[in-house]
Amino acid sequence: MTETIISSATREVVIGFNRPFVMIGERINPTGRKLLAAEMKEGNFDRVASDALAQVAAGAQMLDINAGIPLADEPALLAQAIQLVQSITDVPLSIDSSIVEALEAGCAVYKGKPLINSVTGEDEQMERVLPLVKKYGAAVVAISNDETGISEDPDVRFEVARKIVNRAADYGIPSSDIIVDPLVMPIGALGQAGQQVFKLLRRLQTELKVNTTCGASNVSFGLPERNAITGTFLAMAISNGMTSAIMSPLHDEVKKAVKAADVLAGHDQDCGAWIATYREGGGQAAGDAAGGGPKRRGGRSARVAD
Repeated sequence: MTETIISSATREVVIGFNRPFVMIGERINPTGRKLLAAEMKEGNFDRVASDALAQVAAGAQMLDINAGIPLADEPALLAQAIQLVQSITDVPLSIDSSIVEALEAGCAVYKGKPLINSVTGEDEQMERVLPLVKKYGAAVVAISNDETGISEDPDVRFEVARKIVNRAADYGIPSSDIIVDPLVMPIGALGQAGQQVFKLLRRLQTELKVNTTCGASNVSFGLPERNAITGTFLAMAISNGMTSAIMSPLHDEVKKAVKAADVLAGHDQDCGAWIATYREGGGQAAGDAAGGGPKRRGGRSARVAD
């Protein structure tokens, strides 16, 4: 099965169909965060550092780094942020920008094999980003929209993804280094947004055989109790083949849904990660607190072999 390897100088993360879901921390992004944007623009990266450490402590296996601030020198800021984050943690990074010059600046200082976020199906953008992916031996997020915009038809989005994978092959970039973003739309505005993504995920896994990611919080935008929606969406997306997401690991309700989905999908061997994260005291006391041992129909306890 397809595996995508992302690395820092000392740590490797593998995204794959039969592997635990990879949480890519979303917090280092000034979009919608006025204080962070103002601080980064002034050259103050204290909040970047604290956000990086907090997300890793919460379980993020990778971090997304974005420095998109209006009227700022984005290439310089992105390079600075990457260097800082790599000096305080060894998790691999996603270099996030819509500006090719910023992506280049980030790749130039990055130590390891980065994930470039992102390329779309627009011909001009592919011609600029894909050579960069090849030059730095990176992996890349392929967003399934093109010059025509974002289609509500998942089959159209699939064809855009196929176009990017085929064009990448022309540059010598293997499909294992392509992570497709099927584009998650707000469910409050588009009632079929979840079903569209689930259908597309199944095709991406079985036909293109590529790994996938998304901006997970998009699905719950504008709704109350957003974490419940986002967590449930991610659990369902995992069951349909999604292998990573750009998300916040700081919301325990969301993180717990992801880890539970890993257990039920068979991606958490012997439930080891779940137990290590959530067991309090362990042993019989933990089993009793959870409602005792497994039961047969009718409520009778089932015998579990030693």
